[in-house]
Amino acid sequence: MTLTNSRALGAAVAATLGLTLLSGCGGTDAATVPDGWGTLDTKSVSVGYPEDEGYAPQPATERSKANAAVALKEDKGVRTGMVSVQLNFATGVSDAGEAAAAAGAGIGLGATRKDTQDVRLAGEESAREARRIDYEFTSTGEESTPAKGTRMTGVVVAGVDSKDVPFAIRINAVKDALSPADLDSFVESITVK
Repeated sequence: MTLTNSRALGAAVAATLGLTLLSGCGGTDAATVPDGWGTLDTKSVSVGYPEDEGYAPQPATERSKANAAVALKEDKGVRTGMVSVQLNFATGVSDAGEAAAAAGAGIGLGATRKDTQDVRLAGEESAREARRIDYEFTSTGEESTPAKGTRMTGVVVAGVDSKDVPFAIRINAVKDALSPADLDSFVESITVK
């Protein structure tokens, strides 16, 4: 091999390495969804739900118009768990803090906030910042929810996607039905588009 050929080879390797590094910046890595889980996929976000624990997607014809996607866990006709995705639920929202404030307002009276923290989601680099609110509330017993007075666990993750559309992902379940690790798995399964 001549000196000219080895320089050309070295330049080609350096160019390839440079392109690889550049393409890795600002990437759109997808979140890891645990084995046995399905995915609710919308134009702004996707989130996992545990199919192997009895959660199943709710048909569009049955879900509230406010929800872009829903997975439910039902036990004898009672909704004991729910994962829902709301998109474009507030106006004038431009960042995760504003989205969380708007989503937090929808938690409702009587709810007890347990924790609020900033989280970094998988997906589009410009939209990965989000806020997580953990809370508890009491079931009303209405609309196939658990008996009135049943304590419930809730988590909402709110942010703004890469096209400035606010999103809120809510996880609700009978208290202690989901462990802290389970709730973390829901959050870690979110990909922002």
